Amino acid sequence: MKTEKLLLIPAAISGLMSCSNTKGTSQKPNVILIVADDLGLGDVSAYGSRTISTPNIDSLADNGIRFTNGYATSATSTPSRYAMFTGMYPWRNADAKILPGDAPLLIRPDMPTLPKMMQEAGYATAAIGKWHLGMGDGNVDWNKPITPSANTVGFDYTCLIAATNDRVPTVYVENGTVEGLEESDPIYVDYENNFEGEPTALTNPEMLKMNWSVGHNYSIVNGIPRIGYMKGGTKARWVDEDMADYFVAKVKAWADNLGDEPFFLYYGLHEPHVPRAPHQRFAGSTTLGPRGDAVVEADWCVGEVLAYLEKKGLMDNTIVIFTSDNGPVLDDGYEDKAEEMLGDHDPRNGTRGGKYSLFDGGTHIPLIMYWKGHIAPQVSDALVCQMDFFASLGSLIGGNVPDGLDSQDTMDAFLGKSSGGRKTLIHEAEGRLALREGDYTMIPPYEGPQRNYSGNELGNLPVFALFNMKEDPSQMNDISAEEPDRLEAMKKEFSGITGRMLE
Repeated sequence: MKTEKLLLIPAAISGLMSCSNTKGTSQKPNVILIVADDLGLGDVSAYGSRTISTPNIDSLADNGIRFTNGYATSATSTPSRYAMFTGMYPWRNADAKILPGDAPLLIRPDMPTLPKMMQEAGYATAAIGKWHLGMGDGNVDWNKPITPSANTVGFDYTCLIAATNDRVPTVYVENGTVEGLEESDPIYVDYENNFEGEPTALTNPEMLKMNWSVGHNYSIVNGIPRIGYMKGGTKARWVDEDMADYFVAKVKAWADNLGDEPFFLYYGLHEPHVPRAPHQRFAGSTTLGPRGDAVVEADWCVGEVLAYLEKKGLMDNTIVIFTSDNGPVLDDGYEDKAEEMLGDHDPRNGTRGGKYSLFDGGTHIPLIMYWKGHIAPQVSDALVCQMDFFASLGSLIGGNVPDGLDSQDTMDAFLGKSSGGRKTLIHEAEGRLALREGDYTMIPPYEGPQRNYSGNELGNLPVFALFNMKEDPSQMNDISAEEPDRLEAMKKEFSGITGRMLE
């Protein structure tokens, strides 16, 4: 299969336009935030992968800034995205954890958010793709307009999936309304009890075209078993293999209606999250099975969207941020041979752990920033975090960034003008916290299993551990006994930030 490479021609680096960070100017940059789902550092060829080719993502990296110390706050999707949009550590909100498909909106409508800040600064805003931050008030009727929704927290236009590919309801929600729903075939969703007569993976395995390994044995949609029960909405249900094309088309249609104002687009890719069902034209594009093929599909999506915006003349003053919500995972509930076909591929890129893990692989993610004519092609080892998009973009465009956020202004690092980024960062994995400070990571002791069903190490250690991330990125050498003073200082720093006392 031939994949067209997006050609981004670097312009001469002339420094920031004098008016680019002045509130009210017509030359404020557009911003595109592209967030992949469960994509690892080692899944991107710009980060050294030799088994998967990602030419469109690589083009952004080659002509922009590629961060080697880019982080999400969290090792799972919902809290990671919560931090990105609110500028707050997700562990400050007890509800910021992996949400079911019928969960209420996690971001309170009265909270300041990144998209609200962009709106107030004169931006047209859109959220297209994966959401997973809840919809409604906790008692959603999918057959009526859903409120509050993503439109409530700063997006003018939205076209989203409520949670993840593997959770019901398997429908697209456009501006708070299920797309394609027929009044005669209403949707019902339940995460506790099945609806009478509705097939599941356990009662009707003959209907499956993809087998489950753990947990995904509830309602069957498109031959794929999901988490949760669903009835009705037959014509509104998505076809997994068509999701990439669907969302690319939605982005293009939205771009066709843009006016003269600057725009902020959040584009949430659903790949390579399970169930991995890329379009047939990507089948066999790697030697890694559906997971590798889904990564190639994600790269195609990036190329299609950016090439279309380039064609429309919208890329000359546009910041493109590419990243992932958390670290990678192989077996995440379906039998798709991700482990068996892995070969020499290392999606963790030498880090330890992965999705769900407190080790570095849980939150260490690809992070690339491109801005034609403003960012010199380079590689940066500055410590940067997605949570800081809020304050950093706010400072750049003259937006209103309220006091009290955890988000920090690290725009100079994001633009490659400074090698310094954050000094400290709290990592989170399903409620467990660790501290990164400079080149060092401190993990407190936690009880629990060493690994989960996915096989990823969770970072549950019996005693405090200290790692030099520069010298030991795979976190195999605990130096806490060698540097007791540093360990004690980091314990105090951790307690000062989190309010959690450590003995």
